[in-house]
Amino acid sequence: MGNKISRNVRPMIGNRKLERPRKRAAKGDGMLLRREILDAAAGLLAETRNEDSVSIRAVAEKVGVSTPAIYIHFHDKESMLMAVCTEVFDELDSRLQIASSGVDDPVEILRRQGIAYVRFALERPEHYRIVFMRRSSIPLTGTYDIDPVSTNVFQRLLSTVHQCQEMGIFPPGDGVQIVLALWSVAHGLASLLITKPYLPWPDVEEFADLIFKMARLGISAFTPE
Repeated sequence: MGNKISRNVRPMIGNRKLERPRKRAAKGDGMLLRREILDAAAGLLAETRNEDSVSIRAVAEKVGVSTPAIYIHFHDKESMLMAVCTEVFDELDSRLQIASSGVDDPVEILRRQGIAYVRFALERPEHYRIVFMRRSSIPLTGTYDIDPVSTNVFQRLLSTVHQCQEMGIFPPGDGVQIVLALWSVAHGLASLLITKPYLPWPDVEEFADLIFKMARLGISAFTPE
């Protein structure tokens, strides 16, 4: 099954370790500065695992610029964090793609994607919590929200579900509802592992495999009205 899921994974940003120094953007180069700001915010989230520690001032100090320089690129802390989490979604999609590459069986693809999802959540617990486990003060139609259904992650899962439906593994009907059911299972496990690591968990990867199998069997046995 590859590497086991660990609840004590060393935080990484992309393929770069946090302690690796970043090259300072040249003055006046707005896009490079924005990149440094996002890297710094993502690094602070991973290092501290505490959203409250990622203030505009803390990010500015980490990058080596004044706080007004941050506001040139982001209106406030919320918009900065959502920009970071948008990139996290992109990385999650890459993980799901890698996990299912070279596999033709859609059931096996779903299994691998589910395990990759949980593993990713445990490696990015604070990023995951911001997107899925907090009540934002911004309305659901707000500028800073991420609509999961519109993400590549959701569409990738939906494509796999459609393959299962075409093969008769899942019943016909609304594939979106099936994705939401499977996502609910993955999120439930991920959130419990993040917030309640002291529970008597068995081997996490084997347990994830078991509950995803139970969910698939339940969906397969369901007959729509």
